[in-house]
Amino acid sequence: MTIRIDQLAGCLLYFVSWVYQHADVQTPLSGWVPSYALKRKRIYHRGKFEKRTPQTGDVFMVWYHKLKRPAHIGFVDQWGEKWIITVEGNTNDNGSREGDGVYRKRRLKKQIWAVSDFVGSAN
Repeated sequence: MTIRIDQLAGCLLYFVSWVYQHADVQTPLSGWVPSYALKRKRIYHRGKFEKRTPQTGDVFMVWYHKLKRPAHIGFVDQWGEKWIITVEGNTNDNGSREGDGVYRKRRLKKQIWAVSDFVGSAN
């Protein structure tokens, strides 16, 4: 199967994967956001902590009802009570997954579908 780079959401392929590869972090070899929601790596899901509080370097995913799957991904920078600070590729000031750059954003925690740990102790 051939995957055309121009058909993939840049948030994952160009940003999250690039950062992890350059930090020698093993991640799924896929340009598909749901591949980062592995149950064994997931630490937060739909408002509930499964293993620990998310921290800097973990990846978060946003669910898109229209697509019936998580379809945007980025890094957690800070985890707060109501808000989280993220770093996201292929987004914009409006939070689109079809954006124009890498942005540091503030999101409501309820927007986050899941968080996975590929850096720390989650196996």
